[in-house]
Amino acid sequence: MTASRELERPLGPREQMILRLVVRSFIDTAGPVGSRTLTRRHPVGLSAASVRNTMGDLEAWGYLRHPYTSAGRMPTQLGYRVFVDDLMDLPELSIVEKRLLKAKLDRLMDNADELFKEGSRILSRMSRLLGVVLSPRISTGILERLDVVPLAVPRVMIVISVRNRLVQTIIYETRVDIRRYALDRVVQLLNERLAGLRLDEIRRTYEDRTRDLDDDETGIVQLILKEKAVLFSDSVTGRVSHGGTQQLLRQPEFDDSEEVRHVIRMIEDEGFVVQLFEGQRQADVMGQAAVSIGSEINQSTAQAYSIVTARYQLGESVGTVGILGPMRMDYERAIALVENMASLLNRPAISQTIQR
Repeated sequence: MTASRELERPLGPREQMILRLVVRSFIDTAGPVGSRTLTRRHPVGLSAASVRNTMGDLEAWGYLRHPYTSAGRMPTQLGYRVFVDDLMDLPELSIVEKRLLKAKLDRLMDNADELFKEGSRILSRMSRLLGVVLSPRISTGILERLDVVPLAVPRVMIVISVRNRLVQTIIYETRVDIRRYALDRVVQLLNERLAGLRLDEIRRTYEDRTRDLDDDETGIVQLILKEKAVLFSDSVTGRVSHGGTQQLLRQPEFDDSEEVRHVIRMIEDEGFVVQLFEGQRQADVMGQAAVSIGSEINQSTAQAYSIVTARYQLGESVGTVGILGPMRMDYERAIALVENMASLLNRPAISQTIQR
């Protein structure tokens, strides 16, 4: 349970019905919802006065608010949270939409970069919000092999191959003229000790596992020790695919030019986007969506929005898909899209090269 729900007042059937209708009406119209509007559009079985009184109670309890005195009501953050947790229908895409999603992604399964880009574009088009796909975190993968490739002196390329066919390559300068036989020996020893371990475990234990290799004349053991925080960690650059900035900015919440500039600055910062989408509360089940609303978001500069995320698994590595939009988003559709996308990206393996 989120902090915003700890002190909430339980709602009876009438209050739940009215809150559900107000949230849905506001999502559809982006305008405050009045009691007469609800009674005209929906068979609530209540008079406009009774609806108005119920809406007044919901406002007093923190579920609705007045944007200004003479207007109807609109949901608060708590109102959205109760709607998402308790009142909305089971999110589901149509059979046609599911088939379309699968067909579009299946043809790209041999090209990870294009797969992630197309996935973010699809999320955007179908939600009319910002769609984001984060490629898997390489640090959660299991090392298959480490290779060191001599380049033109004084450079070497270190290649980290992860079991799900993710490959990370980094080029370093070295002051040692490395002999082939010595390099082959030290690489063989490193693989004997490190292959089969998760990269984050290697980062933590590398020094202990290689402490006795102080006779390494190539300098590779010490170079890797010095650079382990980079070699066996996740790169921020190149992990983010997003689509739909223009779709997002067409929402009425972004009529203000300063708000537009803020969103663009936020989206263009890859490191921020990674932290934003990976740092939210995640569902316990892989592929299940989690929703963060307003102040529940762990980045203060994004607390005017809502984020829907789900994790997917590529081999042993874990990535994230998600949608960002205003709090007035179609949560049912966003959750259905994110969960279906995560399900389609779940794969035993796929090839991707990450260069730093």
